[in-house]
Amino acid sequence: MSTRNDREKMNYDVVIVGGGPAGLSCAIRLKQLNPALAVCILEKGSEIGAHLLSGAAFQPTALNVLIPDWKEKGAPLETEIKSDEFLFLTKNGKIKMPLPPQMNNHGNYIISLGSFGKWLATQAEALGVEIYPGFAAAEVLYNERDEVIGVATGDMGIGKDGERTAHFTPGVEIIAKQTVFAEGCHGSLTKTLIAKYNLRESSCPQTYGLGVKEIWQIPPERHRKGHCTHTVGWPMDTKTYGGSWIYHYGDNLVSIGFVTGLDYKNPTLSPFQEMQRFKTHSAIRPLLEGGKRIAYGARALVEGGLQSLPKLTFPGGMLIGDTAGFLIVPKIKGNHVAMKSGMVAAESLVEFLKTHDSGECIHYPERLKKSWVWSELYRARNIRPGFHFGLWFGLLHAAFQTFGGWLLPYTIKHKADYAQISLLKDVAPIEYPKPDGVITFDRLSSVYLSNTNHEEDQPSHLKLENPSVPVMINLPAYGEPAQYYCPAGVYEIVEEAGEKRFQINAQNCVHCKTCDIKDPSQNINWTVPQGGGGPNYTGM
Repeated sequence: MSTRNDREKMNYDVVIVGGGPAGLSCAIRLKQLNPALAVCILEKGSEIGAHLLSGAAFQPTALNVLIPDWKEKGAPLETEIKSDEFLFLTKNGKIKMPLPPQMNNHGNYIISLGSFGKWLATQAEALGVEIYPGFAAAEVLYNERDEVIGVATGDMGIGKDGERTAHFTPGVEIIAKQTVFAEGCHGSLTKTLIAKYNLRESSCPQTYGLGVKEIWQIPPERHRKGHCTHTVGWPMDTKTYGGSWIYHYGDNLVSIGFVTGLDYKNPTLSPFQEMQRFKTHSAIRPLLEGGKRIAYGARALVEGGLQSLPKLTFPGGMLIGDTAGFLIVPKIKGNHVAMKSGMVAAESLVEFLKTHDSGECIHYPERLKKSWVWSELYRARNIRPGFHFGLWFGLLHAAFQTFGGWLLPYTIKHKADYAQISLLKDVAPIEYPKPDGVITFDRLSSVYLSNTNHEEDQPSHLKLENPSVPVMINLPAYGEPAQYYCPAGVYEIVEEAGEKRFQINAQNCVHCKTCDIKDPSQNINWTVPQGGGGPNYTGM
C-alpha cells in the first residue's frame, strides 16, 4: 500500500511490529547501542503481554547478555527449575523415559511470558523506546521502488457493513528507515511480505503445532515447585505428532498444556479435545483433582526449524523471532532464540543506519549465521521432521541425531501442514467424550477464561477468499475441519430451513492463527481486528 493523505504520519528510525520478546529485545539493544535512534513498537494487544502465550520454561541465555543485572532489576523469573522427567504414556499407564539432553532445564525458569513481556517493556521505555499497545499494524507501506517504508494502523470505527460510523478515525502511518517485523507465529503482515518478495524461494514451507494451555491452582500437597514433566504418546496415535508439558511454579500453580502437530491427517481431530482427553489419563488426573482451572489460552507455534526459515531481509525491513521461525523444537523453547535474533538484528541495524537511510540490511542474516542461534537450529534440524515417519522412527531418529547424527550432511524436508490432511472418506471420525466440568471443559467456557474481547459491531477480521468454499468444498470433502481445529469455537456449520451454512463467531477468536494455517483450501485469511481486541494473557 502507498501512503494516504487522510492519515497522520509519524517518523522514526526504526519501527518494530510486535511487542513480544523478540521485538522488545531488538528495541532495547538498539537504544543501548545508539540512544539517539528514534524507535517505536506497535503492539496489537491491549497491553504488552496480552497476546503472549508460552509454556514457558525460559532459558536466560540471551537475557544474561541483554540485561546482565536482570535479577537486581526485578525480572519476573521467580521459579527456578529443580527437576525434570520425561514420560511415555500408554492408554492406561506410563513409562519413565531417559531425559533427552536438550530437555534438561538446569538453570532455567518457569515464567509467565506475559509478565516477562511487561517487565521487558518497562526496560525498553526507560531507554526511550516509544510503545503503542492497542495499535495493530494492518498494512505494509511501500514507496515507488517497492521498498518497505513503514506500516499503517487500521482505520477505527468501521461498522459491520463496511461503512464509516460516527466515530470513524483514520489509521496512523508510521514511517521508518527500517521496519522490523516481530509479529510472532504466522504474522499477518509477514505472510504478505513473504509472498511479495518470494522469501521462501529457497526454503521449505513453515510447519506448526497448536499449543493449548491451562493454568490450574492445585492442592499444596501435590505441588512440586520447580518440577517439569513432559510426555509423549497417548492420546496421540503413533502417526500423529504431539506431547505435553506440566510445570509447577508460583503459589501452588501448574501450567499444563498439550501441543498437537498441525501436520495431522484426520480432519475430525480436535487439538482442544485432545488436550481435554489428556487430562483424564491416570497419571495426570490425580494431580488436578480438587484443584481449580483459572486460565486458558491457545497459540500456534513454529516447528519447521532451519529448513523452513525464509529469507530474513528485504528492501526496507527484516524478520525476527517467531515470525521468522526461530524455535528449537527438541528443547521445546523459542523465547531465548527469539530474543537473540532481535538483538542481532539491532546490532546489524545500528551499523547499517550509520551509512544508509534505506535499503536492505544484508548483514543481519550473516551475523545470525555466526551466532549460537544458527548452531542450535542446525543441530536440531532433522529431529522434528523425523516424526513425519511415525512416533517410533521419530524417537529413534531423534536419539541418533542428538548423539552425533546431526553431523551427517542431510536435511529432511517439510511439506505444508494444510496439504497433509486426509479426505473424510479415508478416516475413522474421532468421537470425543462430553466434558465433565471438573477436569474437562467445553470451548466456550474456556474462551471466557482467556479474557477474549472484540467489539461486536466491527467487521470480521477473519476473511474468506471464497464464501462458498466451506460448505461446497470443505464440508463434503473433509467434514469442514475448521469446526474441529479451532480451539475457541469460532467456526460452526449450522443448519437453517434445511440449508447448511458456515458461521464465523469472530468475537471468540483467541488469535491462535490455526485457521489460516490448517484450512485445506487455504480460504481463510486471518487479519488484525480493530483496536486492541483479542485475548488478555498477561498472567499466563
